[in-house]
Amino acid sequence: MAKAPVLTPQADDFPRWYQDLINKAELADNGPVRGTMVIRPYGYGLWERMQAEMDARIKETGTQNAYFPLLIPESYLTREADHVEGFAPELAVVTHGGGKELEEPAVVRPTSEMIINDYFSKWVQSYRDLPLLINQWANVVRWELRPRLFLRTTEFLWQEGHTAHATHEDARDFASRIHRRVYEDFMVNVLAMDVVPGRKTVRERFAGAINTLTLEGMMGDGKALQMATSHELGQNFAKAFNTTYLSQAGTQELVWQTSWGSTTRMIGALVMMHGDDSGLRVPPRLAQVQAVVLAIKGDEAVLATVRELGDRLKAAGIRVQVDDRVDTPFGRRAVDWELKGVPVRIEIGPRDLENGTAMLARRIPGGKEAVSLDTLVERLPGLLEEDQALLLTQSRERRLSRTVEVSTIAEAVEAAATGWARIPWADLGAEGEARLAEQGVTVRCLVAEDGSVPQSEDAPGNVAVVARAY
Repeated sequence: MAKAPVLTPQADDFPRWYQDLINKAELADNGPVRGTMVIRPYGYGLWERMQAEMDARIKETGTQNAYFPLLIPESYLTREADHVEGFAPELAVVTHGGGKELEEPAVVRPTSEMIINDYFSKWVQSYRDLPLLINQWANVVRWELRPRLFLRTTEFLWQEGHTAHATHEDARDFASRIHRRVYEDFMVNVLAMDVVPGRKTVRERFAGAINTLTLEGMMGDGKALQMATSHELGQNFAKAFNTTYLSQAGTQELVWQTSWGSTTRMIGALVMMHGDDSGLRVPPRLAQVQAVVLAIKGDEAVLATVRELGDRLKAAGIRVQVDDRVDTPFGRRAVDWELKGVPVRIEIGPRDLENGTAMLARRIPGGKEAVSLDTLVERLPGLLEEDQALLLTQSRERRLSRTVEVSTIAEAVEAAATGWARIPWADLGAEGEARLAEQGVTVRCLVAEDGSVPQSEDAPGNVAVVARAY
Protein backbone atom coordinates (compact mmCIF):
# COMPACT_ATOMS: atom_id res chain seq x y z
CA MET A 1 0.00 0.00 0.00
CA ALA A 2 1.37 3.41 -1.02
CA LYS A 3 2.48 5.67 1.80
CA ALA A 4 0.27 8.74 2.26
CA PRO A 5 2.02 12.03 1.36
CA VAL A 6 3.02 14.31 4.21
CA LEU A 7 1.27 17.22 2.50
CA THR A 8 -1.73 17.40 0.20
CA PRO A 9 -0.16 17.72 -3.29
CA GLN A 10 -0.33 21.23 -4.74
CA ALA A 11 -1.87 19.93 -7.96
CA ASP A 12 -4.72 18.28 -6.04
CA ASP A 13 -5.73 21.16 -3.77
CA PHE A 14 -3.47 24.22 -3.52
CA PRO A 15 -5.36 25.88 -0.61
CA ARG A 16 -5.30 22.63 1.39
CA TRP A 17 -1.58 22.20 0.61
CA TYR A 18 -1.01 25.73 1.96
CA GLN A 19 -2.88 25.02 5.20
CA ASP A 20 -1.11 21.67 5.63
CA LEU A 21 2.29 23.30 5.24
CA ILE A 22 1.56 26.16 7.64
CA ASN A 23 0.60 23.54 10.22
CA LYS A 24 3.25 20.87 9.66
CA ALA A 25 6.15 23.30 9.26
CA GLU A 26 5.04 24.80 12.59
CA LEU A 27 4.63 28.34 11.26
CA ALA A 28 1.32 29.33 12.87
CA ASP A 29 -1.95 28.24 14.46
CA ASN A 30 -5.40 29.80 14.40
CA GLY A 31 -6.02 32.08 17.37
CA PRO A 32 -8.99 31.78 19.76
CA VAL A 33 -10.86 34.71 18.17
CA ARG A 34 -11.90 34.07 14.59
CA GLY A 35 -9.42 35.57 12.15
CA THR A 36 -6.52 35.86 14.61
CA MET A 37 -3.34 33.79 14.54
CA VAL A 38 -0.63 32.56 16.84
CA ILE A 39 2.75 32.82 15.10
CA ARG A 40 4.89 29.91 16.26
CA PRO A 41 8.64 30.28 16.94
CA TYR A 42 9.78 29.01 13.52
CA GLY A 43 7.36 31.33 11.73
CA TYR A 44 8.28 34.24 13.97
CA GLY A 45 11.96 33.56 13.30
CA LEU A 46 11.25 34.16 9.59
CA TRP A 47 9.53 37.44 10.49
CA GLU A 48 12.48 38.50 12.64
CA ARG A 49 14.85 37.94 9.73
CA MET A 50 12.52 39.92 7.45
CA GLN A 51 12.37 42.70 10.03
CA ALA A 52 16.13 42.88 10.35
CA GLU A 53 16.74 43.06 6.59
CA MET A 54 14.00 45.61 5.97
CA ASP A 55 14.78 47.71 9.03
CA ALA A 56 18.36 48.15 7.86
CA ARG A 57 17.17 49.30 4.43
CA ILE A 58 14.57 51.65 5.93
CA LYS A 59 17.16 53.27 8.18
CA GLU A 60 19.49 53.78 5.20
CA THR A 61 16.88 56.26 3.88
CA GLY A 62 17.27 58.38 7.03
CA THR A 63 14.00 57.12 8.54
CA GLN A 64 13.82 56.61 12.32
CA ASN A 65 11.67 54.15 14.26
CA ALA A 66 9.02 55.33 16.73
CA TYR A 67 5.87 53.93 18.30
CA PHE A 68 2.31 55.29 18.42
CA PRO A 69 -0.73 54.12 20.44
CA LEU A 70 -2.87 51.14 19.51
CA LEU A 71 -6.10 52.98 20.41
CA ILE A 72 -7.16 55.96 18.30
CA PRO A 73 -10.03 58.35 19.18
CA GLU A 74 -12.93 57.59 16.83
CA SER A 75 -13.23 61.27 15.92
CA TYR A 76 -9.79 61.18 14.27
CA LEU A 77 -11.09 58.93 11.51
CA THR A 78 -13.72 61.42 10.40
CA ARG A 79 -11.15 64.02 9.40
CA GLU A 80 -10.27 62.52 6.00
CA ALA A 81 -13.43 61.34 4.22
CA ASP A 82 -11.92 58.93 1.67
CA HIS A 83 -9.73 57.34 4.33
CA VAL A 84 -12.53 56.61 6.81
CA GLU A 85 -14.80 55.35 4.03
CA GLY A 86 -12.11 52.93 2.90
CA PHE A 87 -11.58 51.46 6.37
CA ALA A 88 -15.06 51.68 7.92
CA PRO A 89 -16.11 48.07 7.19
CA GLU A 90 -12.94 46.70 8.84
CA LEU A 91 -12.89 48.70 12.08
CA ALA A 92 -12.86 47.23 15.58
CA VAL A 93 -14.20 49.77 18.08
CA VAL A 94 -13.73 49.81 21.87
CA THR A 95 -16.81 51.26 23.62
CA HIS A 96 -16.16 50.24 27.24
CA GLY A 97 -13.11 50.43 29.51
CA GLY A 98 -12.61 50.11 33.24
CA GLY A 99 -16.16 48.87 33.62
CA LYS A 100 -17.66 52.04 32.15
CA GLU A 101 -18.84 53.25 28.77
CA LEU A 102 -16.19 55.50 27.21
CA GLU A 103 -17.04 59.13 26.57
CA GLU A 104 -15.61 58.67 23.09
CA PRO A 105 -15.17 55.23 21.49
CA ALA A 106 -11.63 54.25 20.53
CA VAL A 107 -10.75 52.50 17.30
CA VAL A 108 -8.14 49.72 17.38
CA ARG A 109 -5.69 50.97 14.77
CA PRO A 110 -6.30 49.67 11.25
CA THR A 111 -3.44 51.95 10.15
CA SER A 112 -1.88 54.99 11.79
CA GLU A 113 -2.20 57.87 9.32
CA MET A 114 -4.65 59.62 11.64
CA ILE A 115 -2.82 59.51 14.94
CA ILE A 116 0.61 60.07 13.39
CA ASN A 117 -0.63 63.10 11.49
CA ASP A 118 -2.01 64.57 14.70
CA TYR A 119 1.53 64.50 16.10
CA PHE A 120 3.16 65.60 12.86
CA SER A 121 1.05 68.77 13.09
CA LYS A 122 2.63 69.43 16.51
CA TRP A 123 6.21 68.52 15.58
CA VAL A 124 6.49 70.36 12.25
CA GLN A 125 6.87 74.11 12.60
CA SER A 126 9.49 75.18 10.07
CA TYR A 127 11.09 74.03 6.84
CA ARG A 128 14.02 73.05 9.08
CA ASP A 129 11.88 70.24 10.54
CA LEU A 130 11.47 68.64 7.10
CA PRO A 131 11.63 66.04 5.87
CA LEU A 132 10.21 64.20 8.89
CA LEU A 133 10.73 60.46 8.34
CA ILE A 134 9.11 58.01 10.80
CA ASN A 135 8.56 54.24 10.75
CA GLN A 136 6.95 51.94 13.29
CA TRP A 137 6.88 48.16 13.71
CA ALA A 138 3.49 47.31 15.17
CA ASN A 139 0.30 45.29 14.94
CA VAL A 140 -2.96 46.42 13.35
CA VAL A 141 -6.54 45.12 13.40
CA ARG A 142 -8.81 44.97 10.37
CA TRP A 143 -11.91 42.83 10.89
CA GLU A 144 -11.51 40.11 8.29
CA LEU A 145 -14.56 38.20 7.03
CA ARG A 146 -12.64 35.51 5.10
CA PRO A 147 -9.46 34.86 7.10
CA ARG A 148 -6.50 32.80 5.95
CA LEU A 149 -3.33 32.46 8.01
CA PHE A 150 -0.71 35.09 7.09
CA LEU A 151 -2.64 36.24 4.01
CA ARG A 152 -5.72 37.79 5.60
CA THR A 153 -6.04 37.87 9.37
CA THR A 154 -7.94 40.18 11.69
CA GLU A 155 -4.71 41.11 13.47
CA PHE A 156 -1.34 41.11 11.72
CA LEU A 157 2.15 42.50 12.17
CA TRP A 158 3.69 45.09 9.88
CA GLN A 159 5.85 48.11 9.48
CA GLU A 160 4.28 51.39 8.48
CA GLY A 161 6.28 54.38 7.37
CA HIS A 162 4.95 57.95 7.48
CA THR A 163 6.78 60.99 6.17
CA ALA A 164 6.24 64.73 5.71
CA HIS A 165 8.04 66.81 3.04
CA ALA A 166 8.28 70.40 1.93
CA THR A 167 7.41 69.73 -1.73
CA HIS A 168 5.37 67.41 -3.88
CA GLU A 169 8.51 66.37 -5.77
CA ASP A 170 10.37 65.40 -2.60
CA ALA A 171 7.44 63.31 -1.33
CA ARG A 172 6.98 61.66 -4.74
CA ASP A 173 10.66 60.79 -4.98
CA PHE A 174 10.75 59.41 -1.45
CA ALA A 175 7.73 57.14 -2.05
CA SER A 176 9.50 55.85 -5.16
CA ARG A 177 12.75 55.33 -3.24
CA ILE A 178 10.98 53.19 -0.62
CA HIS A 179 9.22 51.25 -3.37
CA ARG A 180 12.38 50.33 -5.25
CA ARG A 181 15.36 50.57 -2.87
CA VAL A 182 13.69 49.14 0.23
CA TYR A 183 10.87 46.84 -0.86
CA GLU A 184 11.94 45.65 -4.30
CA ASP A 185 15.58 45.28 -3.28
CA PHE A 186 14.59 43.21 -0.24
CA MET A 187 12.16 40.99 -2.10
CA VAL A 188 14.44 40.28 -5.04
CA ASN A 189 17.77 40.00 -3.22
CA VAL A 190 16.70 38.43 0.08
CA LEU A 191 13.36 36.70 -0.52
CA ALA A 192 14.46 35.63 -4.04
CA MET A 193 11.02 36.65 -5.29
CA ASP A 194 10.36 37.89 -8.77
CA VAL A 195 8.02 40.87 -8.37
CA VAL A 196 6.46 43.33 -10.78
CA PRO A 197 6.72 46.98 -9.68
CA GLY A 198 3.86 49.12 -10.87
CA ARG A 199 1.27 51.80 -10.21
CA LYS A 200 -2.21 51.07 -8.85
CA THR A 201 -5.28 52.31 -10.69
CA VAL A 202 -7.60 54.82 -9.03
CA ARG A 203 -9.96 51.96 -8.18
CA GLU A 204 -7.24 49.98 -6.41
CA ARG A 205 -5.13 52.63 -4.71
CA PHE A 206 -4.99 53.28 -0.97
CA ALA A 207 -7.89 55.20 0.56
CA GLY A 208 -6.86 58.84 0.83
CA ALA A 209 -3.81 58.58 -1.46
CA ILE A 210 -3.17 60.37 -4.74
CA ASN A 211 -0.92 57.55 -5.98
CA THR A 212 -0.08 54.03 -4.83
CA LEU A 213 3.00 52.10 -5.95
CA THR A 214 2.87 48.32 -5.57
CA LEU A 215 4.93 45.16 -5.93
CA GLU A 216 3.00 42.15 -7.20
CA GLY A 217 4.20 38.54 -7.03
CA MET A 218 2.88 35.42 -8.78
CA MET A 219 2.20 32.53 -6.43
CA GLY A 220 2.60 28.85 -7.27
CA ASP A 221 -1.03 28.54 -8.42
CA GLY A 222 -0.77 31.54 -10.77
CA LYS A 223 -2.66 33.99 -8.56
CA ALA A 224 -1.23 37.38 -7.63
CA LEU A 225 -0.35 38.66 -4.17
CA GLN A 226 0.23 42.32 -3.32
CA MET A 227 3.56 42.25 -1.50
CA ALA A 228 4.05 45.85 -0.32
CA THR A 229 2.80 49.33 -1.19
CA SER A 230 4.13 52.88 -1.06
CA HIS A 231 1.67 55.77 -1.20
CA GLU A 232 1.82 59.43 -2.11
CA LEU A 233 -0.75 61.07 0.17
CA GLY A 234 -0.48 64.50 -1.40
CA GLN A 235 -1.82 67.12 1.03
CA ASN A 236 -5.06 65.35 1.95
CA PHE A 237 -4.02 64.54 5.52
CA ALA A 238 -2.11 67.79 5.93
CA LYS A 239 -5.35 69.68 5.23
CA ALA A 240 -7.31 67.47 7.65
CA PHE A 241 -4.81 68.00 10.47
CA ASN A 242 -3.55 71.47 9.51
CA THR A 243 0.03 70.23 9.21
CA THR A 244 1.85 73.31 8.00
CA TYR A 245 5.37 74.70 8.08
CA LEU A 246 6.95 78.12 7.81
CA SER A 247 8.80 78.21 4.48
CA GLN A 248 12.11 79.92 3.81
CA ALA A 249 10.11 82.68 2.12
CA GLY A 250 8.20 83.25 5.38
CA THR A 251 4.85 81.80 4.23
CA GLN A 252 2.79 79.05 5.87
CA GLU A 253 2.62 75.98 3.60
CA LEU A 254 0.96 72.56 3.85
CA VAL A 255 3.34 69.59 3.95
CA TRP A 256 3.30 66.80 1.36
CA GLN A 257 3.22 63.24 2.69
CA THR A 258 3.84 59.56 2.07
CA SER A 259 2.97 56.32 3.83
CA TRP A 260 4.17 52.81 3.05
CA GLY A 261 3.93 49.33 4.53
CA SER A 262 4.66 45.63 4.38
CA THR A 263 3.26 42.85 6.57
CA THR A 264 3.50 39.26 7.77
CA ARG A 265 1.70 38.47 4.52
CA MET A 266 5.24 38.06 3.16
CA ILE A 267 5.49 34.78 5.10
CA GLY A 268 2.44 33.52 3.23
CA ALA A 269 4.06 34.65 -0.01
CA LEU A 270 7.23 32.76 0.91
CA VAL A 271 5.18 29.59 1.32
CA MET A 272 3.17 29.98 -1.88
CA MET A 273 5.95 31.18 -4.17
CA HIS A 274 8.77 28.85 -3.15
CA GLY A 275 7.08 25.88 -1.44
CA ASP A 276 6.70 22.47 -3.06
CA ASP A 277 5.06 19.15 -2.21
CA SER A 278 7.80 18.41 0.33
CA GLY A 279 7.38 21.68 2.23
CA LEU A 280 8.99 25.10 2.45
CA ARG A 281 12.07 26.17 0.53
CA VAL A 282 13.59 29.10 2.40
CA PRO A 283 16.02 31.39 0.53
CA PRO A 284 19.47 31.05 2.16
CA ARG A 285 19.87 34.82 2.68
CA LEU A 286 16.62 34.84 4.67
CA ALA A 287 16.90 31.53 6.53
CA GLN A 288 17.44 31.74 10.27
CA VAL A 289 18.91 28.23 9.90
CA GLN A 290 20.92 27.97 6.68
CA ALA A 291 22.36 24.54 7.48
CA VAL A 292 21.40 21.84 9.94
CA VAL A 293 23.97 19.19 10.93
CA LEU A 294 22.26 15.90 11.83
CA ALA A 295 23.71 13.01 13.78
CA ILE A 296 22.24 9.84 12.29
CA LYS A 297 23.07 7.71 15.35
CA GLY A 298 24.15 8.30 18.93
CA ASP A 299 27.71 7.08 18.43
CA GLU A 300 30.06 9.24 20.53
CA ALA A 301 32.44 9.82 17.64
CA VAL A 302 29.53 10.88 15.43
CA LEU A 303 28.18 13.27 18.05
CA ALA A 304 31.59 14.82 18.58
CA THR A 305 32.08 15.30 14.82
CA VAL A 306 28.61 16.81 14.36
CA ARG A 307 29.17 19.33 17.14
CA GLU A 308 32.68 20.20 15.95
CA LEU A 309 31.41 20.73 12.39
CA GLY A 310 28.64 22.97 13.73
CA ASP A 311 31.26 25.12 15.46
CA ARG A 312 33.34 25.37 12.28
CA LEU A 313 30.33 26.39 10.20
CA LYS A 314 29.31 28.99 12.76
CA ALA A 315 32.84 30.41 12.77
CA ALA A 316 32.60 30.66 8.96
CA GLY A 317 29.50 32.85 9.26
CA ILE A 318 26.89 30.18 8.44
CA ARG A 319 23.69 30.24 10.50
CA VAL A 320 23.75 26.64 11.69
CA GLN A 321 21.87 24.34 14.02
CA VAL A 322 23.15 21.01 15.33
CA ASP A 323 20.52 18.29 15.56
CA ASP A 324 21.86 15.64 17.91
CA ARG A 325 18.44 14.46 19.13
CA VAL A 326 19.27 10.83 18.52
CA ASP A 327 16.36 9.69 20.71
CA THR A 328 14.11 10.83 17.83
CA PRO A 329 14.28 8.65 14.67
CA PHE A 330 16.55 10.12 12.01
CA GLY A 331 13.93 9.80 9.25
CA ARG A 332 11.42 11.85 11.19
CA ARG A 333 13.96 14.59 11.88
CA ALA A 334 15.02 14.71 8.22
CA VAL A 335 11.40 15.09 7.09
CA ASP A 336 10.79 17.84 9.66
CA TRP A 337 13.78 19.86 8.44
CA GLU A 338 12.68 19.32 4.84
CA LEU A 339 9.20 20.63 5.72
CA LYS A 340 10.78 23.69 7.31
CA GLY A 341 12.75 24.36 4.14
CA VAL A 342 16.23 24.62 5.66
CA PRO A 343 18.48 25.09 2.60
CA VAL A 344 21.10 22.45 3.52
CA ARG A 345 21.07 19.29 5.62
CA ILE A 346 24.41 17.73 6.52
CA GLU A 347 23.92 14.14 7.64
CA ILE A 348 26.66 12.23 9.45
CA GLY A 349 26.68 8.60 10.63
CA PRO A 350 29.34 6.02 11.53
CA ARG A 351 29.87 4.99 7.89
CA ASP A 352 30.35 8.61 6.84
CA LEU A 353 33.02 9.03 9.52
CA GLU A 354 34.88 6.00 8.21
CA ASN A 355 34.95 7.61 4.76
CA GLY A 356 35.77 11.11 6.01
CA THR A 357 32.60 12.44 4.37
CA ALA A 358 29.15 13.78 5.14
CA MET A 359 25.97 13.42 3.12
CA LEU A 360 24.91 16.85 1.83
CA ALA A 361 21.20 17.26 1.04
CA ARG A 362 20.25 20.49 -0.75
CA ARG A 363 16.60 21.43 -0.25
CA ILE A 364 16.21 23.94 -3.09
CA PRO A 365 17.50 22.07 -6.16
CA GLY A 366 17.03 18.69 -4.44
CA GLY A 367 19.43 15.78 -4.42
CA LYS A 368 22.19 14.44 -2.17
CA GLU A 369 25.91 13.97 -2.53
CA ALA A 370 28.79 12.77 -0.38
CA VAL A 371 31.15 15.65 0.45
CA SER A 372 34.54 15.55 2.12
CA LEU A 373 34.45 16.83 5.69
CA ASP A 374 37.69 18.66 4.95
CA THR A 375 36.16 20.78 2.13
CA LEU A 376 32.56 21.11 3.31
CA VAL A 377 32.90 24.40 5.19
CA GLU A 378 34.74 26.01 2.29
CA ARG A 379 32.18 24.87 -0.29
CA LEU A 380 28.98 25.72 1.56
CA PRO A 381 28.79 29.53 1.06
CA GLY A 382 29.02 29.12 -2.71
CA LEU A 383 26.32 26.44 -2.74
CA LEU A 384 23.99 28.63 -0.71
CA GLU A 385 24.42 31.50 -3.18
CA GLU A 386 23.70 29.11 -6.07
CA ASP A 387 20.48 28.05 -4.36
CA GLN A 388 19.48 31.67 -3.67
CA ALA A 389 19.87 32.48 -7.38
CA LEU A 390 17.96 29.36 -8.42
CA LEU A 391 14.86 30.33 -6.43
CA LEU A 392 14.77 33.76 -8.07
CA THR A 393 15.21 32.24 -11.51
CA GLN A 394 12.42 29.73 -10.91
CA SER A 395 9.99 32.40 -9.69
CA ARG A 396 10.77 34.60 -12.71
CA GLU A 397 10.38 31.74 -15.16
CA ARG A 398 7.00 30.87 -13.63
CA ARG A 399 5.71 34.41 -14.09
CA LEU A 400 6.99 34.74 -17.65
CA SER A 401 5.65 31.35 -18.73
CA ARG A 402 2.20 31.99 -17.21
CA THR A 403 1.67 35.58 -18.38
CA VAL A 404 -0.27 36.08 -21.62
CA GLU A 405 -0.58 39.14 -23.87
CA VAL A 406 -4.29 39.74 -24.59
CA SER A 407 -6.44 42.37 -26.28
CA THR A 408 -9.95 41.68 -24.95
CA ILE A 409 -11.65 41.32 -21.58
CA ALA A 410 -12.76 37.78 -22.40
CA GLU A 411 -9.17 36.77 -23.15
CA ALA A 412 -7.99 38.39 -19.91
CA VAL A 413 -10.54 36.46 -17.84
CA GLU A 414 -9.54 33.21 -19.55
CA ALA A 415 -5.82 33.83 -18.93
CA ALA A 416 -6.49 34.67 -15.27
CA ALA A 417 -7.77 31.14 -14.68
CA THR A 418 -4.17 29.87 -14.71
CA GLY A 419 -1.93 32.96 -14.52
CA TRP A 420 -1.72 36.63 -15.44
CA ALA A 421 -2.68 38.68 -18.47
CA ARG A 422 -1.30 41.92 -19.88
CA ILE A 423 -3.67 44.18 -21.77
CA PRO A 424 -3.19 47.75 -23.04
CA TRP A 425 -4.74 50.13 -20.52
CA ALA A 426 -6.06 52.25 -23.39
CA ASP A 427 -8.13 49.22 -24.48
CA LEU A 428 -9.31 48.35 -20.97
CA GLY A 429 -9.80 51.59 -19.04
CA ALA A 430 -11.84 52.09 -15.89
CA GLU A 431 -14.98 50.69 -17.50
CA GLY A 432 -13.24 47.48 -18.53
CA GLU A 433 -11.62 47.25 -15.08
CA ALA A 434 -15.09 47.30 -13.50
CA ARG A 435 -16.25 44.52 -15.86
CA LEU A 436 -13.22 42.41 -14.92
CA ALA A 437 -13.96 42.93 -11.22
CA GLU A 438 -17.44 41.49 -11.72
CA GLN A 439 -15.71 38.22 -12.63
CA GLY A 440 -13.23 38.26 -9.76
CA VAL A 441 -10.30 39.56 -11.79
CA THR A 442 -8.47 42.77 -10.80
CA VAL A 443 -5.94 45.10 -12.33
CA ARG A 444 -2.94 44.39 -10.13
CA CYS A 445 -0.94 47.32 -11.47
CA LEU A 446 -0.10 49.46 -14.46
CA VAL A 447 3.35 49.29 -16.03
CA ALA A 448 4.96 51.24 -18.85
CA GLU A 449 5.81 49.56 -22.15
CA ASP A 450 9.43 49.12 -21.06
CA GLY A 451 8.41 47.57 -17.71
CA SER A 452 9.10 50.68 -15.64
CA VAL A 453 6.59 52.38 -13.33
CA PRO A 454 4.49 54.90 -15.30
CA GLN A 455 4.42 58.54 -14.23
CA SER A 456 0.64 58.72 -14.51
CA GLU A 457 -2.33 56.42 -14.90
CA ASP A 458 -3.05 57.66 -18.41
CA ALA A 459 0.51 57.79 -19.73
CA PRO A 460 0.70 56.59 -23.38
CA GLY A 461 1.57 52.92 -23.71
CA ASN A 462 0.53 51.86 -20.20
CA VAL A 463 -0.15 48.15 -19.83
CA ALA A 464 -2.52 46.67 -17.22
CA VAL A 465 -1.38 43.51 -15.44
CA VAL A 466 -4.53 41.61 -14.49
CA ALA A 467 -5.05 38.49 -12.40
CA ARG A 468 -7.06 36.79 -9.72
CA ALA A 469 -5.52 37.63 -6.38
CA TYR A 470 -5.32 36.71 -2.74
